[in-house]
Amino acid sequence: MYTLYEADGHKNICVNDLSFAHMVDSNQHIIVHNNEAMLLDPGGHKIFTKLFTEITSLTSINNLKYIFFSHQDPDIIAAANGWLMTTSARGLLPEIWMRFITHFGVDKMVLNQITPIPDDGLAVNLGGCELKLIPAHFLHSPGNFQVYDPQARILYSGDLGASVGGKNQFVEDFDHHIQFMEGFHHRYMPGTKPLKMWVNTVRQLEIDTIAPQHGGVFAGPEMVQRFIDWVDSLECGFDRLGDSYPIP
Repeated sequence: MYTLYEADGHKNICVNDLSFAHMVDSNQHIIVHNNEAMLLDPGGHKIFTKLFTEITSLTSINNLKYIFFSHQDPDIIAAANGWLMTTSARGLLPEIWMRFITHFGVDKMVLNQITPIPDDGLAVNLGGCELKLIPAHFLHSPGNFQVYDPQARILYSGDLGASVGGKNQFVEDFDHHIQFMEGFHHRYMPGTKPLKMWVNTVRQLEIDTIAPQHGGVFAGPEMVQRFIDWVDSLECGFDRLGDSYPIP
């Protein structure tokens, strides 16, 4: 666990050491404002107990107001039922995934605890701080959102900016870090159009930190700008395909 920001009753925490064995390494992010908390992309069953404990070290579990699910992947949402059954937190889920979440074992008795996020996004109040749930559709899910925290100036970018294999909590050398991002983005991001839309959107925000769900965090305006510029020039997904698929 380490701190991304802390000031004036506002705290942004990253928990990055819960994955093990064959699990995809993930960052679980927590925002606390005036003791109310939001948990972002809590992950699967095997880290549930440890993450629950981490949150109670920051604030009472009764102060967990929101659980944000950026999209439908199991490393995001597999333990949703556990969180909804054991807390009074309101789940926030992209609207197009509402009919699918029961396949992860979410009981019908807690379905009304989930607020569908409309395609155009949503603003939510966390202890007096207004957080923005910003559309990032197709990056890499057709229903996908990111969270912007205007007080900490942190953009939680989900799988955009994810890296595999790097060891640093914070990206220190961007050019060296590209090798840990390229393969993932080439395969898991769909193409140029949604990336350009994302770039045009985030350039309107004041961002000091971009915090992905996997790998190193981009801290400081210079590193943030390097990442946005990299995304702006990236070719991925169908941009890299040929004219047909192979037939085995």
